[in-house]
Amino acid sequence: MQKNELSPQLDPFALAKSLAGRNLIDGALVPAAAGKTFPVVNPATGEEVSQAAYGEAADVDAAVASSVKAQKAWARLPSRERGRLVAECGRRLTLHVEELGRLIALETGKALRTESRVEASVLADAFVFYGGLGGELKGETVPFNPDMLSLTLREPIGVVGAIIPWNVPMMLMALKIAPAMVAGNAVVVKSAEEAPLAVLRACQIMNEVLPPGVFNILSGFGPECGAPLVTHPKVGKITFTGSVETGKIVYRAAADKLIPVTLELGGKSPMIVMGDADVDRAVGGAVTGMRFTRQGQSCTAASRIFVHSSIHDEFVGKLKAKVDAMVMGDPLDEKTDIGTIISHQQFDKVKSYIKIGTELAGSKANLCSAMPTDPKLAKGLFVQPVIFTGVDNDSRIAREEIFGPVACIIKFDDYEQVIEQANDSEYGLAATIWTRDLRTALDASRRLEAGIVQVNQNLVVQPNISYGGVKQSGLGKEASLEAMLEHFTHKKTVIINML
Repeated sequence: MQKNELSPQLDPFALAKSLAGRNLIDGALVPAAAGKTFPVVNPATGEEVSQAAYGEAADVDAAVASSVKAQKAWARLPSRERGRLVAECGRRLTLHVEELGRLIALETGKALRTESRVEASVLADAFVFYGGLGGELKGETVPFNPDMLSLTLREPIGVVGAIIPWNVPMMLMALKIAPAMVAGNAVVVKSAEEAPLAVLRACQIMNEVLPPGVFNILSGFGPECGAPLVTHPKVGKITFTGSVETGKIVYRAAADKLIPVTLELGGKSPMIVMGDADVDRAVGGAVTGMRFTRQGQSCTAASRIFVHSSIHDEFVGKLKAKVDAMVMGDPLDEKTDIGTIISHQQFDKVKSYIKIGTELAGSKANLCSAMPTDPKLAKGLFVQPVIFTGVDNDSRIAREEIFGPVACIIKFDDYEQVIEQANDSEYGLAATIWTRDLRTALDASRRLEAGIVQVNQNLVVQPNISYGGVKQSGLGKEASLEAMLEHFTHKKTVIINML
């Protein structure tokens, strides 16, 4: 290990305290300009584990000024050199996977073994992936006139503002900032107030490699920190992941400046299980697709599961048994499969939807798993997963995004009807079809209204798979070469006439 590399710190409590009250601006950990902080709470115990910097407009100004200064020199580097440095960030983050996994488990309540360690690995992989794409920032020659040389160039936008969510903050941050930086932009990130620590630590690690100002990060709340970042006159692009309501606010504010925006918003993803499907495989796909190990806190969660009546009862029984076998408990315990909800606000929201579902005529709430019995976790934000049966596609729990461990099983008989029901949603982020029939698979893949459709699997988002929604689920793509080229560069046309 080189001398200037930070050593991994495997005690998440000590690491959380060491990062207390800091933003990272111009390569250094600094307090908020006004000196204010807010608490970071462990949702598994209700205990405060650290304080985060309360970023405001003055902090945004400082971060953006730093990025403006750094971006010019950064853009002048050859793109492959930028890629090499971004890939080196990925290498160093790989050394910190365990540390970052433990820290994200502490602040979000996501189980270390099933969720948080995996997310830390994907974080590192995303930087390695995008680092290798530095050579792809190339234009085209255009056959305009044989006596002229006509070509296009890919140029960076300048300073990119990135606003990230709390459910998978490290991974979604990586999918925004890695392509932006390789493309020659500098980035200012506003972290989610519920999960500011692991992303701050990742930024600190990366700033050992990157020139100061290329990557700055602020913590704070939307009105005081996020809004000034969106409206700042020196920010030329916004990339946002969050709720539809907030996304529309961001879009309107960006429209006033006429700057480009990428929005990854909500979802109510359908999963269609045909009568000829492999039931055991589909059940496993439902567990993965519903993100039960993440307490259903995923915009791609397969929360509307349409099951053919011929296999409905078998499917429900096997799904319940599989989720029942999952262990809820301390997120830092290796035996834990399912951790907690992120915050009291989200906890109350999820519980209110469960109440709505239990009061529906004809519905049955199948509670799964078991609440932890450890007295230390008595104040934790644990919610038993619920599989609702006997509901239809018009019910609130089937139409509205809950962002919790609540799945609706909807029985069907007719293929045309189920395609229509699956598309009967304001969202269009993801969808899956489970069948042994190739003709059905191809037809459904074409007709389902979603940004990504999978057949007989439900993979999570990862680098090199283009990701993004339609309808109310957002604008633009992430996680791919396309995302870097189309969303983080301008195309300039050059015509040379030397005659």
